Amino acid sequence: MGAVRGLAEIVLMVGNLERSVHFYRDVLGLTVISPPGPGPVFLQAGERAAGVPQQIVLAPRPAEAPAFPAQRPFRSVHHIGLEVAPDDLAAEQARLRGLGFEVRTGQHPFLPVEAIYVDDPDGNEVELVSARE
Repeated sequence: MGAVRGLAEIVLMVGNLERSVHFYRDVLGLTVISPPGPGPVFLQAGERAAGVPQQIVLAPRPAEAPAFPAQRPFRSVHHIGLEVAPDDLAAEQARLRGLGFEVRTGQHPFLPVEAIYVDDPDGNEVELVSARE
């Protein structure tokens, strides 16, 4: 059996770094933990426990890279999921709608959770999920 303890980071290639940092930092509330600079931006998701923080890393997409496929099923990443407290999910849904985001709902096939979905500036689907009480 392997020795994996948890998920450390997800790296997303983004078309506009500033726009994506705004979404993940200012809209979703993640904390930038990398020093300022032109390279990738590391954002911490949730509270930091001992060890490596859980992170989303936003890396600038090279200008010569091919365009993202318009249809989600043809992309490499289907979606990413971020956990929120059960008491916060409805408020987050209302807040995101108030900011003009299209908020979708969905059902998990086997876990007792509730989830909402929004798209980041590059069209990556972001799931906000909480345990059903």
